[in-house]
Amino acid sequence: MPEILMNPQITAAAVLVVCYLILFTEKLNRAVVALLGASAMIFLGVLTQKTAIAGIDFNTISLLIGMMIIVGIAEKSGMFEYAAIYSAKLVKASPRGILAALALVTAVFSALLDNVTTVLLIVPVTFQITRSLKLPPYPFLILEIFASNIGGTATLIGDPPNILIGSALGLSFMDFVYELTPVVMINMAVLILIFDFFFGRKMQAAAADKIRITGINEAESITDKKLLFKSLSVLFLVIAGFIMAEHWHMQNGTIALFGAALLLFLYTLGDTHQQRDQKVSQAFASVDWTTIFFFCGLFSIVYGLEETGVLYMLGQKFIEITGGSIQKATFGVLWVSAFVSAAIDNIPFVATMIPTLKSMEPALGGREAMMPVWWALSLGSCFGGNGSLIAASANVIVAGLAQREGHPIGFARFLIWAMPVMILSVVISTVYLYLIHFI
Repeated sequence: MPEILMNPQITAAAVLVVCYLILFTEKLNRAVVALLGASAMIFLGVLTQKTAIAGIDFNTISLLIGMMIIVGIAEKSGMFEYAAIYSAKLVKASPRGILAALALVTAVFSALLDNVTTVLLIVPVTFQITRSLKLPPYPFLILEIFASNIGGTATLIGDPPNILIGSALGLSFMDFVYELTPVVMINMAVLILIFDFFFGRKMQAAAADKIRITGINEAESITDKKLLFKSLSVLFLVIAGFIMAEHWHMQNGTIALFGAALLLFLYTLGDTHQQRDQKVSQAFASVDWTTIFFFCGLFSIVYGLEETGVLYMLGQKFIEITGGSIQKATFGVLWVSAFVSAAIDNIPFVATMIPTLKSMEPALGGREAMMPVWWALSLGSCFGGNGSLIAASANVIVAGLAQREGHPIGFARFLIWAMPVMILSVVISTVYLYLIHFI
């Protein structure tokens, strides 16, 4: 074997770079790329099968699977459609009111559930409403994309980068709420005002069309009232469990899987054996297994870099660049995270950054002193998801739905709004982090 490939640090770095390049081209499924990369780490001697598995964060995997099952069952009740239609009626079918209302609904659901599922269910309702009011759907759709990524930043479970950071640091649900919800609310308020200025105040709808919307019976969107009650009850218990997790010394992944199992039990209670099996199979099918296996492979790849010391060296280099300043490190991570996440998937970037930042903690005063840097990583990577059409899964989903409806969202056209919105969000975050942590 060539001498260069016998150096585990060079080998591990080469595997990561190749995987990143393939992911950027989008020529292969990302789960396949991650699993091939993890296998390469083993075949090339960087990891053993045992250490590759040890590198997988099963708390994150459990949290993702549990929440996917819960959301997959809950959506069958029609609760998302109900919320969207009710919001439209609440503002009396006013176009500018609906623009703001749907954005807020998207942000809230993205924070409490996940943004991909949220846009999958909100966007079809958006088309229904805009068709009825004879309005262009484009402003609504791009605002919903931005709202899904910004809203998901507010909580531990709203966006995958937060799940990764929370699991790695043992942060609680309320840690994210206390630290990030204020800046998320500020960003949402500013974003809605901007869209109202450029689009909302110019929108008009005929009185007859408004009556058509206000005449919709939102209760008809609830397809299963019993399931709605069961789903809301379990969601309440799970979120309460997340809040109390630190006091119970319990991992969030355990709580999510328990909630999924409880909802599966309630969902199938009283059914025949065949009905139970069919419903459980459908619930497991609602899990995005591509994402799950992508995470598994990615964890192993990153663990290879961690084990060989590559990430430690990167951490030391970053300390040199920032001169050991927490403030410089915070704002450096915030802006770099945003622009990198706009160019590539923010999940592999955050997965790589976590052990890198961990290696910096001893030199920068420990975990407590480093917390502004960790919050900067969360804000930068999540808000960076608004930077381009390929920066986040929710963006791609909305673009696909819009294409199917005959209202394509072009990459360049989206970028005209995406980059300014991302930069504005990061500027607001810069001011927020400075005021909270450095005054």
